[in-house]
Amino acid sequence: MKTVVIIPARYQSSRFEGKPLADLAGKPVIQHVFERASRSSAVSLAVVATDDEKIRAAVEGFGGRVIMTSSFHRSGTDRVAEAADYMGLAPDDLVVNIQGDQPLFEPCQIDEVTGPLKNDASLKMTTLIYRIRLLEEITHPNAVKVVFDQDNFALYFSRATIPFVRDRGLKTSYYKHHGIYAYRRSFLSLFAALPEGALEKLEALEQLRPMEYGHRIKVIETDFDSLEIDAPQDLERARAIMMKR
Repeated sequence: MKTVVIIPARYQSSRFEGKPLADLAGKPVIQHVFERASRSSAVSLAVVATDDEKIRAAVEGFGGRVIMTSSFHRSGTDRVAEAADYMGLAPDDLVVNIQGDQPLFEPCQIDEVTGPLKNDASLKMTTLIYRIRLLEEITHPNAVKVVFDQDNFALYFSRATIPFVRDRGLKTSYYKHHGIYAYRRSFLSLFAALPEGALEKLEALEQLRPMEYGHRIKVIETDFDSLEIDAPQDLERARAIMMKR
């Protein structure tokens, strides 16, 4: 069993076109993601999966490996699945999907997300969650919230605020989803073959697809927040964070 990181990246984005190539401290965003993934001792190989020639050229320019994929994928997971097919990975290999717009994740989070899969053969897919500290994220649709059961299996992901606290005086913790997934290679193929789910389409959240078809996702709480570059102002936040570090 080996662990491979595949980073899906696309140039077109309605909110921030070309964000994988945006400059962050002298490097494109995608380079930060690739280099952080490569620093994990758990990773055998890291590659970028894209359909854009500009991203391909940038990745090859900094010495990274890139796989060209279709332009018609529904989600990043579908793009990752195509790249995994091309690489000829074994059914029991672990595939980690790290979004190409997460330049500040910690390499140790790869160990966090893959650990349960290594320790429990019954698990098919895992992902990271983080307890929300910033109040604005509780209601912001770009911060995807998650609720889960007592065994840390996701019950639902939503751009809405969940759970809804009806009665005054009651308090709860809110958790947001990190865009870091891990799958067994065999399950990744099954995931990509599933028809688009109704909830997946409504919320524009790919992780709802397997849940709609009865598959469970184990969630692991991480102590590390990880800013996603969804808009130009997020890039400015990332720059400020890197300056402080």
